[in-house]
Amino acid sequence: MYSYRYSNGRASGNQLRSDHPLQNHEIARVAPSVFAAAAHCSRADTYSFVPTAQVLDRLRSEGFEPFEVRQTNCRKEDKVPFTRHMVRLRHPNMIKADDVTPEIILLNSHDGTSSYQLLTGFFRSICDNGLVAGNVHSDIRIAHRGNISDNVIDGCIRVVQNLEQITNRVDEYRGKILKLFDQKEFAAKAMELKWGDVQPFEPDRLLTAHRYEDSSDSLWNVFNTVQENLLKGGIAGRSANGRRTRTRGIRAIDADVKINKALWQLADEFVEV
Repeated sequence: MYSYRYSNGRASGNQLRSDHPLQNHEIARVAPSVFAAAAHCSRADTYSFVPTAQVLDRLRSEGFEPFEVRQTNCRKEDKVPFTRHMVRLRHPNMIKADDVTPEIILLNSHDGTSSYQLLTGFFRSICDNGLVAGNVHSDIRIAHRGNISDNVIDGCIRVVQNLEQITNRVDEYRGKILKLFDQKEFAAKAMELKWGDVQPFEPDRLLTAHRYEDSSDSLWNVFNTVQENLLKGGIAGRSANGRRTRTRGIRAIDADVKINKALWQLADEFVEV
């Protein structure tokens, strides 16, 4: 997913993932909107501006450290310094289970396109694959008004407290074995999440595992294999007009979160199959 090494991490365009907690100068290099000095000029006087960098400093003081940062590509040049960004953080109390490390996902922008938003995520070290836990509990949204920093800290603590519930859900996925028919149905429904009624290739292609660790028939492995193939792209197929093509990876923050959460919800449906 990442094309080159950077500061003991993996970076691509406006995205950086590292094995160590990221420092501000590393974050600023790929996601300058985190350090916006003011809100975009389109914001009204009622908009309470608290830069993500300030919130990040508060989170660090509470033990939360950033390991990934991403900034969305913005076509409007005047909004680039204020555009939507994502920071994935860890806390010592977020205990790793097997190859999965729980994380908190912080989303924000300074151009009015989003409030502060907190979600639960997982990171799989074997494949540099970031998962978002969706439809397990309500997302925590914090408007740009009032005591934002304190509200974000409180929200992160609530996310950590909910981790046991989500980790139990992962254990259910690991213990659920899917028959081949069910695996194909999962792949077909996952394809609809991204392409609707258009099928650039047979859904079975989404079940192609890229490593031995994902070769079992558990719902967890099927989920991760399909998720990786959807997000990273590169699958040969045909466009709507019949031309040969390869699927594109998902880079946009909103699309990434939307697909991840929808896949999680889909996996929930298959627990009882």
